[in-house]
Amino acid sequence: MTAPGALVVVGDVVTDVVAIHPEPLAPATDTAARIRTLPGGAGANAACWAARTGTAEVRLLARVGSESARWHERALVDAGVRPRLVIDPEEPTGTVVALVGKDAERTFLTDSGASLRLCPADWAPSLLDGAAHLHLSGYLFFADSSRELALVALRAARTRGVPVSVDPASAGFLAALGPRRFLDAVAGAEVLLPNEDEARLLAGLPEPAGVARAAVELSRRTPLVVVTLGSAGALVAEGGRITAEVAAEPAEAVDSTGAGDAFTGGFLAARLQGADPTEATRAGCRTAALSVTRPGGRP
Repeated sequence: MTAPGALVVVGDVVTDVVAIHPEPLAPATDTAARIRTLPGGAGANAACWAARTGTAEVRLLARVGSESARWHERALVDAGVRPRLVIDPEEPTGTVVALVGKDAERTFLTDSGASLRLCPADWAPSLLDGAAHLHLSGYLFFADSSRELALVALRAARTRGVPVSVDPASAGFLAALGPRRFLDAVAGAEVLLPNEDEARLLAGLPEPAGVARAAVELSRRTPLVVVTLGSAGALVAEGGRITAEVAAEPAEAVDSTGAGDAFTGGFLAARLQGADPTEATRAGCRTAALSVTRPGGRP
């Protein structure tokens, strides 16, 4: 059997400070928590989960600060990823504080730092040599410089006939940028991987509207849309219709940080192995279920 081509991920590497607090936050005083400092970032997490299968080469382009570059590089290499980390001369590595409650749901405080300072000069055409797929973290589209880099990468991939996927990443940042602007920027991608809130927002549908309708609308623009629904699983939409509803894998959730990234990594790894969209979605649900059983967003 011929080995699949490489998966190339362009995205973010950040330092996660994960605080799991079983009791509600107590204003103006202390709240007991279990706190860990871990490597993270949506793009990096997805790359690590994809590499976990060991079936394809996974490359990652990201930007970090000098103070933690070696730590992040080692963590990526140890996870089986081939990192190309650009060291930013001014900003430190991005930091995300993840506040995780008793229900395992997380709230993020995000300092993007160096991560969104990727620029077209950081791109190297050789990143696509032997590539079978390019994945872009949606966070790239929320800053001018990194958005320009994402567009360069997307155009380069399409020129070479390399399919592209995009994870919209953040409903809050999407709302600030504008859904139409985001969709125009990712035009040409073959796969869109939003969660339920992101799908509704991008489709321009109000909260009570069914997420299936949002998936259908988006799949008229992007050929394959997979909407993750947390503990409810995922929906697959292709060419304007729902083609599969996939149940979530059972899991005892501790921390949902990075669950969507894990889904993306598992989904893309399966696609590279030849899985159809439904099979790949099941693989994504399996990795997402595994990810929520431990703190942080990495395998």
